Amino acid sequence: MLLGLGSILGTGIFVSVGIAAGVAGSGVILAVVLAAVVATFNGLSSAQLAAAHPVSGGTYEYGYRTLNPTLGFTAGWMFLCAKSASAATAALGLAGYVLTSVGESSSSLRIGVGIGTVLLLTAVVAGGMQRSNRTNAAIVTLTLLGLGSFVALGAGPALESGLVALSWPSDGGIGVLHATALMFVAFTGYGRIATLGEEVREPKRSIPRAIVITLIVTLLLYAAVTTVAVGLAGAEALARATDSDAAPLIVVARTLEQPAVTGLLTVAAVTAMAGVVLNLLLGLSRVLLAMGRRGDMPEGLAVIDEARASPVRAVLVVGVAIASLVAIGSVETTWSFSAFTVLVYYAITNLAALRLPAEQRRFPRVIPALGLICCLGLAFWVEPMIWGIGLGLIAVGLAWRWIYLAAKRRR
Repeated sequence: MLLGLGSILGTGIFVSVGIAAGVAGSGVILAVVLAAVVATFNGLSSAQLAAAHPVSGGTYEYGYRTLNPTLGFTAGWMFLCAKSASAATAALGLAGYVLTSVGESSSSLRIGVGIGTVLLLTAVVAGGMQRSNRTNAAIVTLTLLGLGSFVALGAGPALESGLVALSWPSDGGIGVLHATALMFVAFTGYGRIATLGEEVREPKRSIPRAIVITLIVTLLLYAAVTTVAVGLAGAEALARATDSDAAPLIVVARTLEQPAVTGLLTVAAVTAMAGVVLNLLLGLSRVLLAMGRRGDMPEGLAVIDEARASPVRAVLVVGVAIASLVAIGSVETTWSFSAFTVLVYYAITNLAALRLPAEQRRFPRVIPALGLICCLGLAFWVEPMIWGIGLGLIAVGLAWRWIYLAAKRRR
């Protein structure tokens, strides 16, 4: 559960809520609720798949086992693309909060701090699972303290402001659906739990429970924080703060005129997004490990360092890839790209859950069916350029697999 919360409670609430507010206005609150509903379908599908197949690799492995190798590979490839972009967004967001707290807003400094963060946490994850768990527990504790203080002090003024709107927008909900696609990514950290099936005790019992509890806690916290943020500053101010500094909640916290809360929230944001990068490094490296084992990626990436009990080579490759994406410098671009690719990934997750035999199902088939429909429907609400790039990357990945496997057969 701590791994799930460490992956979820970060970029989604500290950065992407501002991106979504710029798309949907005050309708971002509705987008959070809708995204939580979609995440619930996907979470339950992930839970029963993880219980049936408690192995590292997540939907990459589920796709291979219940669908076919092409869809399995596509899931793994989309996971690598989506979550590398999410980790880059988290690193940039962390840098934005750090620099905003000291009065700096330089984009080059933000990129530098973000890359430094990725490299530091790559070293932590390469050191092994036990060290990563201790670091993650400390991060989650600080995050919950910071967000809890913000909600406790801001709830009264927010509800009195009149800025909170829960009605369906007059534009027919176009902005809300786009924002729902963006906010959906903010709930998907529970997938890190499923990728660690070989590294927890009693996975068939522990993984489903951890996913469900993590999702409930996240839903309650996200709804409270988003309502308070919109009520205190308004959706437009949130969007502007995200564009300029990638630190929207700091702008909101300063309206409370409580320096202690602003400081605690800054610390919570920094630690939370560090937790996101740490947990994504864990999840991505384990998927890369699984792909190496199956031969979809170079076999050298499947090597486990016995001294550290960690796939060090896979961790290092993932760290370099994330650092490269940080160099883009735009949280809007990296997060939007993550939204499309992760929706494709979870569409395959739900399709795999639909194919589970009756004796392995824990929930009705309508759950993964609704998840599949929602994921495919939301994927194309992001900007056309983004989903065009995403479809192109799927083609590139499949071409790589065909060329690589053909080369292996010739050897």
